[in-house]
Amino acid sequence: MISVRISGDPLDLAAEAAALGSDDDTGAVATFLGLCRGEAGRLTGLELEHYPGMAEAEITRIAQAAMERWPVQAIHAVHRHGLVGVGEPIVFVAARSAHRDAAFDAVRFVMDFLKTEAPFWKREHLLDGTTGPWVEAKDADDRARERWAAA
Repeated sequence: MISVRISGDPLDLAAEAAALGSDDDTGAVATFLGLCRGEAGRLTGLELEHYPGMAEAEITRIAQAAMERWPVQAIHAVHRHGLVGVGEPIVFVAARSAHRDAAFDAVRFVMDFLKTEAPFWKREHLLDGTTGPWVEAKDADDRARERWAAA
């Protein structure tokens, strides 16, 4: 089972975890929760834009690749769009499997590819009330994704 959602509303973490489901063969659930950082007090939040339809399709494709690579029973991913305040969740990814290694690897794989492949854009909202530039992609994110080619 794969479920993917883009939401303009704050995330209800208990509901998101429950959306992953469970069965008698589930032995592990791994999750990742990404939060909006304040960047040492510079930011009040991030404005997140996405390509509707394409973002969901790309995350689904990434989750399918993870399920083909590891014996994972389910993956659930939800990503925010709109204005997200400092400390608020931006992205939640969870995977369930019979064993922890597969669940951990699948979640990390989904995040590493989501960061570089899914069509999302971030703009900083600064403490002084202005908006900053659109955030550039990071080389570290590309390197994180590339390590899966070697694995």
